[in-house]
Amino acid sequence: MHTKFWASSVIILFLALSFFTRNSKAQREPTATPEPMSGMSGMGQMETAFSSDDLAPLVRGIYEGDELFFIHTEASDPDVASLLTEMMGPQVVTVPGLADIPDELLGNVYVFTNGVAGGGPMGFQPDIFDSIPGDEAYTPLRALNLVSWQEEVAPRVLDSVAEIEAAQAAGEVEIERPGIVVNMPILVWPGGRR
Repeated sequence: MHTKFWASSVIILFLALSFFTRNSKAQREPTATPEPMSGMSGMGQMETAFSSDDLAPLVRGIYEGDELFFIHTEASDPDVASLLTEMMGPQVVTVPGLADIPDELLGNVYVFTNGVAGGGPMGFQPDIFDSIPGDEAYTPLRALNLVSWQEEVAPRVLDSVAEIEAAQAAGEVEIERPGIVVNMPILVWPGGRR
């Protein structure tokens, strides 16, 4: 019986020493700091099979004479969503409820229906925006304003909301606001980017 007790004690002591030795080695041996995974380029970013152009290509616009770039993600009108999808490639989703957003929560975008040929959604000059990120009034949700040159007027490129309003006051253009809202986040603007 005494031998059995002694053998059990030796086994327990051996296991305790093995455990202690393993843990103390692990603490003494330095470990390398893990390297970032090659697929990670920043917090929350992972390599995917998509490029940003596959998802939402950048579109050129104008703000107070300077260039900006934005994307289309949703539109309240199915025809506008379809037009933007055909123009850009990736699907612009129809969200009818966007049209119910109160005017005071919307920005404006001015889209040309005729005039100087260019990259706008109807084939004419780029869209003009009334605000950019950093402006107190900035919002990505835009009320669509359709700008049409009068037939007897020689069209020219307009570079700001002020120029559009001056052309309207002079009777050179008409502006129609059909009640359509488009989500158009600006990603690059004069003096900044996301």
